Amino acid sequence: MKAVIFDLWETLIDWDVEAANRMNAKIEALTKPGFRERWYGAPNRYTAPVRTVLTEIGVPAAALDDVCAARREFVRGCLVPRPGVVATLRALRTRGLRIGLITVCSEDVEALWPDSEFAGLFDAEIFSSRIGISKPDPRIYLACCDELGVAPEDAVFVGDGANDELAGARRVGMQAVLVHEPGEGPQWPGLERWDGPRITSIPQVLDLLDAA
Repeated sequence: MKAVIFDLWETLIDWDVEAANRMNAKIEALTKPGFRERWYGAPNRYTAPVRTVLTEIGVPAAALDDVCAARREFVRGCLVPRPGVVATLRALRTRGLRIGLITVCSEDVEALWPDSEFAGLFDAEIFSSRIGISKPDPRIYLACCDELGVAPEDAVFVGDGANDELAGARRVGMQAVLVHEPGEGPQWPGLERWDGPRITSIPQVLDLLDAA
């Protein structure tokens, strides 16, 4: 194995539900009710510029700056590594492995990334908003492998299973590892009978590699 590639949301960081609800309430106060439904109904929300998507779903031009500020505030609060994540990434690099990231996200994440604790920890970072491709499109996995300089067969993908990402990784030849909270099952439908490796914390990736 030459590389380990990680998902971001609900893998390396948490999605703060309460903070997301506060953000959506703030944005609806700036625009009109139903923002959340319109945003999640936009098929290009993670592959197009945020302002483009906001305009397409009816956010007035006069409110765009404030809406974008509310979104950045939420993302900034979420870009906090889960316990053990930073140490694990550094340990993997010490072992000589290449480290990659593939995340389905709006461009807020990439804009705030340099100021987060994650800056400089990855050898390749693939943001769907940058390349205009989302999981499980095979091209997003191959783009990361290309940047890492490894074949898909020599890489492991670790994620919570959103966006059919684990099956997508397998389809290009990668090994796939499911991560979910301890004492809980996978949060996404169809993963109850996952037949591959699973972990309940990112440091357990090191144990998996040791056992391989």
